[in-house]
Amino acid sequence: MSSRIAESSDRPARTARLSWERVRARRLRRHGLAAPLADAGPAGAAAAMCGAHAQVLSAAEMSIGLRTAGTTRVDVREALWTEHSLIKTFGPRGTVHLLPARDLPMWTGALSALPAGANPMPPDVRMTPEQTDRVVAAIAEALAGAELTADELTEAIAERAGAWAADPVVPAFQGMWPRWRQAVATAANRGALCFGPNRGRKVTYTAPARLLPGFRPAGGPEALAELVRRYLYAYGPATPQHFAQWLSAPRRWAAELFASLEGELQPVDADGVTGWVTAGDAEAGPGSEADPDAGARGVRLLPYFDAYAVGCHPRETVFPGRAAERALAGGQAGCFPVLLVDGVVAGVWHQRRSGRRIDITVEPLGELTSARMRELEAQAERIAEILQGVPRLTIGPVTVGPHA
Repeated sequence: MSSRIAESSDRPARTARLSWERVRARRLRRHGLAAPLADAGPAGAAAAMCGAHAQVLSAAEMSIGLRTAGTTRVDVREALWTEHSLIKTFGPRGTVHLLPARDLPMWTGALSALPAGANPMPPDVRMTPEQTDRVVAAIAEALAGAELTADELTEAIAERAGAWAADPVVPAFQGMWPRWRQAVATAANRGALCFGPNRGRKVTYTAPARLLPGFRPAGGPEALAELVRRYLYAYGPATPQHFAQWLSAPRRWAAELFASLEGELQPVDADGVTGWVTAGDAEAGPGSEADPDAGARGVRLLPYFDAYAVGCHPRETVFPGRAAERALAGGQAGCFPVLLVDGVVAGVWHQRRSGRRIDITVEPLGELTSARMRELEAQAERIAEILQGVPRLTIGPVTVGPHA
């Protein structure tokens, strides 16, 4: 990407300078990890981090609860299933997220405008673009007035698109899913599908428009531009390559997208590494060099795939030295819950529940001072409050592997 991306037509962009300490401080504040977000409920917290990863719902509940004052898992579930201020759907990287309902038009408009990636399925399993369109249309029609389990939706899609869509050909969890399942994220990105409340142990799907009357995806170009702005506010300074990794999108496409926003972005030098923020965002406000109280401090326990750990780059500034060896899995962030000290990963942790008892084991990578230990104890109490249990904190090795 050209170094002149943030220039106006008649004057060069000024490169701002921030230390990584200040960068981490602004990210922590904007994520609600330095202090709870003021007047923000669950939807506000999800918006601040550009979506809460929710493949494991309890992890999303912790991510949101840690960023708000007094929020528990009950509050998150009420926002999701009663108020519908949160929507459970497929978000960045094709993974399950909780997204703010008010932002769903932007998200669906942006995600549906991403270039199609390579289909990893064998040739005899893949659906053609035309078949994908037929399946998405069938999903939209079937869910327009219903909440359906996967099996019920399979029957409905087969009736509308053809029996081929129900062929059990997609390998999944030591079994086979019907062919249409490879299009489920596409359907969600196009605004045809989201998750409904579980029916017992079974997942259900429904149409976003059932939960949000008048819902329509926003236009692609406008939605993508807004998503860049939101991402840079939460994770900047960042490069197009970081944005591409966060979305699981092509790097060249991301570079072209950033270039199309010429005049809106500004370069920032962070201790010799150049990234981008929205124009003017480096000069003032929380976490900037102009802020006399910019050095955020504190201990946090972040759950699996917390947005801060996954979205902040460069990796080595968040997972320095031994932290990369201990808390990344094949270079991937989020596979371990992490101990965060002053915005930097400083250990891993694990929690196990038995009734109301929540055993929290923390493995620091270095010695914690007595002041840090008090903060850690407070974090364990907060985690237990969010999950509505009673904590028991242990300092020692975490023996479970990633995703355990």
